Order: sequence, then C-alpha cells, then structure tokens
Amino acid sequence: MKVMTVEINNSQDKIEVVPEIERLIEECVSETLKMEGVDIPVEVSVLLVDDHQIHQLNSQYRGVDAPTDVLSFPMVEFESNGQGRDLRAVLNAARHGDQAVLLGDIVLSLERAQQQAREYGHSFFREVGYLVVHGMLHLLGYDHEQEEQRLRMRQKEERVMEALGLQRDV
Repeated sequence: MKVMTVEINNSQDKIEVVPEIERLIEECVSETLKMEGVDIPVEVSVLLVDDHQIHQLNSQYRGVDAPTDVLSFPMVEFESNGQGRDLRAVLNAARHGDQAVLLGDIVLSLERAQQQAREYGHSFFREVGYLVVHGMLHLLGYDHEQEEQRLRMRQKEERVMEALGLQRDV
C-alpha cells in the first residue's frame, strides 16, 4: 500500500495547471509528512480554485467575507492546546485496519497564489509550495492562533521549504 495518496482536483480555469504544479503539490505533501515522521498510509485531497470560489468557502465555513489563499479542512482531531501531542498515536487511532488515514482537504486559490508571488517577489511555484505546506501543517494539527504556535508553525514551514529547495531569497 502506498504511504501517501494525493488527490488533486482543479476546479478553476484562470491558471493552467501544468504537470509541474501537480508534482510540486505531491512533493510538498510528501516532504511535510516526512518531516513530521508520518509513516502510515494517508490520503490528502487538494482542490485548486480561483478567488471567487475560495471567497465563497471562506464565507461559508469561517464567516469571513473575503477571499483567502488557502483553507484546510482536517479530518483528524487533535487536542486544542497542541501540547504533548503524539502525532503517530493520533494517526494510528484514526486508522481503520489497513486503510489510509484521510487527513483532510486543502483548498488553494491559484489566483491568490499568483498575486501573492508577485507581491512578495518570488516565484509562483514557491508560493504554491508554501501554501500547500501551510495547509498540510493545519491538517496535522498545527495552528497559528497564538504567537508561540505561529512561530513553531513558521519554523516547520521553513524547514520543509528548505528541504524542497523553495526557501526565500535573502
């Protein structure tokens, strides 16, 4: 059985989804799982949308009437405080027999990623990669509500991005 399944669906037509983008998404999911020590079969769904679609989802699920860059919908529950979290134990508890653990869904606005790449002065691929890694960390129970959580999540994002060769130009 494969350790990782990434289902990528494109529901937007503003930005062409070339095979390199799909490969990048899979590499970002894989490297995030590797950095977190996930070694059991998991499944992740990535939906590629435009700003209008993500605006609707952001409004519906978060009550925020604006587009955003990425939304994550985890299927595995972690303790809210994140302290003493044993990722392997949580994922094993969520597993049913030999089936893969469904981690959840990442919704990514390619339109927003393209705008942000221009704003931040880096490549579109780097921005897409960062947003996928960010979404994956949310699926794995990380959050950034408090400053300590934000810093921890940022360090993990940067480690994964560096391993992928997508670190920021200094």
